[in-house]
Amino acid sequence: MTQAQTEATPLDHAWIAAHVPHQGSMCLLDAVESWSPERIRCRAVSHRDPANPLRAGGRLGALTGIEYAAQAMAVHGALRAGGAACASSRPGMLGSARAVECLVSRLDDIADDLQVDAECLSADDRALLYAFTLSAGGRPLLRGRASVVLSVA
Repeated sequence: MTQAQTEATPLDHAWIAAHVPHQGSMCLLDAVESWSPERIRCRAVSHRDPANPLRAGGRLGALTGIEYAAQAMAVHGALRAGGAACASSRPGMLGSARAVECLVSRLDDIADDLQVDAECLSADDRALLYAFTLSAGGRPLLRGRASVVLSVA
């Protein structure tokens, strides 16, 4: 499959669950809508699920959006592992989140699907830096930057 075909073909929840470590209800993303070596756009509806495992006190706080972004980054890494630019196929873990802006207090009361965008800003053998934005209905909800620390081979 060429990169152009991959970008044009949305990848569903089953594909995502088969390619990232997040399983069961912790696999929060429903589809990859588009991707390139630098960017990914995913869609999620799990923020409206009363059984979402990240809910606390019946609410899904806006900061849980960082986990949605981290999962989009993991999916992006899985997609790029076939030889595309900017990153290694080694597994990684969230190192830090910085300059995070919460533009809403919670996500569970958002009626529209979530759009999760992540852009790889830099990469080396040890870490990746992404900018991310969660939005719904064209309105930004959360944005920031996150580093991913790659596992040592």
